This record gives sequence, structure tokens and C-alpha cells, in this order.
Amino acid sequence: MSRPGSTTLRFLAAPTDEGRSGTVDAGRVLEWVDKAAYAAAVGWSQAYCVTVYVGNIHFANPVQVGELVEVTATIIHTGRTSMHIRTVVSAGDPRTGETTMRSECLVIFVATGEDGRPVPVPKYVPGNETERLWEDYALARVKVREQIVEAMNRQTYTDDGTAERVVLRFLAAPTDVNWGGKVHGGIVMHWIDDAAALCATRYSGLPTVAVFSGGIRFQRPLLIGDLVEVEARLVYTGNKGMHIAVHVRSGRPESRELHQTTYCLTVMVARNDEGASVPVEPWTPVTGEDRRLAEHTKELIMIRAAAPGNRLPNHLL
Repeated sequence: MSRPGSTTLRFLAAPTDEGRSGTVDAGRVLEWVDKAAYAAAVGWSQAYCVTVYVGNIHFANPVQVGELVEVTATIIHTGRTSMHIRTVVSAGDPRTGETTMRSECLVIFVATGEDGRPVPVPKYVPGNETERLWEDYALARVKVREQIVEAMNRQTYTDDGTAERVVLRFLAAPTDVNWGGKVHGGIVMHWIDDAAALCATRYSGLPTVAVFSGGIRFQRPLLIGDLVEVEARLVYTGNKGMHIAVHVRSGRPESRELHQTTYCLTVMVARNDEGASVPVEPWTPVTGEDRRLAEHTKELIMIRAAAPGNRLPNHLL
């Protein structure tokens, strides 16, 4: 039996997808990305799959409500239990059916058995030169990803920081469930976008939108009924971008103990009344923790800048 290496979802962006900016916000796009990549992973592995990592995703061109959206997820490399999936979001006028790419990223899923443990997946073998080049790209990102994860893992966050910080707390609802009875990874990414936007808006005093998310690592499952805590903290300001570190923690409400489930770095930009991005007041680190986290953020920028084929946009500099 042949296994599908690619899945495409096609639908119209609905009014309920509209975000704070008047266009479809980044959180909704991340939900679409996760769903398409999940479908590709399950089709390839014939097993239940979980999101473990979402690589750099730039939101350069927003999706408008009413546009025809295509989300294509394609297997480009497999490990023993993992599947590396290139996901492309395109959108355009439904009257013509023509679409243009709005964002793309690399998503990694792991196949699991009934006991929740990873299980082997069929090996992906490129069939032509284009597929070989995409697999080379996935392999080149492995070292970069390891560097990013190691840098993010060694950081600690305490109350000694002085930067803008917000914490959202709520219970994971039954409507957040995925096909395996756990919270959908795309829902978690939507929460991350909400918290980052609130933090950036409070700092800038202006409407904000996400232009980049990177290093989104899923460390443990999040269950329906869990108490969820999403903490977003400003750690650096660039030419225009506000770099927001976001951590998601969860646990059973009766235990009062929360465990980290997901973390990432999101870059937000402020917009004026015409929708154009505008500079924000530079943030000046005050405490030792402020300075340490700012240096940590610059380290992440340099790691990404050194990655093969990367050209950092202005908001990340």
C-alpha cells in the first residue's frame, strides 16, 4: 500500500477567524498548520501522532477573511519515530482560485502507540532532486534546532525581571480536545499568540500582530480539565520587533503543581491606524536577569542567522 507523502487542506477563511488586527491572526494560522501537518503525519505513519516541534514561521503577509486558504503539509524527512513536515500556507481570491504563499515552516511529529510511547515510522526516500534538496534542508536544520533548544533550556525566569509580563490562567476546555483526547497543539499555539499579543500591546500601547514564532517545543501532553498558565514576557526589542518569551505550564487543578508543557519565542510588531508597522520605544534592561535574557535573545537571533539559507527580516535584527 502506498503512503501519502502530502496533504492539502482547502477552505475559506471565516469571519470567526478574524483577529485583533482585522486579518486572520497568527494563532489561527498556527492551528491550521498543526492540523495539516497532523493529517500528513498520520497518513504516513498510520498511527496517532503528537507535535514535538514547530520551527521558524514568518507571518509576512496576512490572510484576509473571505480568502481561499490552502495549507499543504509534505513529508520531507523521517527519523526512527519522527516525521519532518514542510507546511506551506497560501491564500487568494476564491473567484480566481489563484493563491500566493503567506507563510511556511517545518513541523516535527512523532508517532506513538496505544501506550503513548514512540513507535517506528516507515522510512522516507526522496524520489527526485527537489525532494532530495528538501530533505537536505531538514537535515541541515537538525543542528540549528539542537542549538536553539539547548540555549532555551538553560534559561531561567524569575520575578527579578522588570520587563512587561502577563500571565493568563484558565482551564483547558472539552472544545480544545484533539483526536487522541489531549489538547490540540494548534490550540496551544493560539494561546501563545494571545498572551504574546497582550504583552506586546501593553508595552507599546498600540495594536500588535505576530510576525515570527520560533523554537516552539512541546514537552508533555496537556489534558482536558488541566489548569493552564501561559506566561509571556518581553525580553528584547529590535528595530521594530518586540521579542516575547512565552511559557505554557499545566497540571491538575487539585494538585496545585504546574509542569512546563511548551515554550517558544514570538516576535510582535506594533501597527498604526493605517495598519503599517511602526517602531516602538527601545526597552532598556535594568536588572541582571533583564540583561541575561536580552543577551539570550540575541544569541538565538545569531543562531538563526547562521542557519543555511536564512536571511533574517528587519524585525528580527
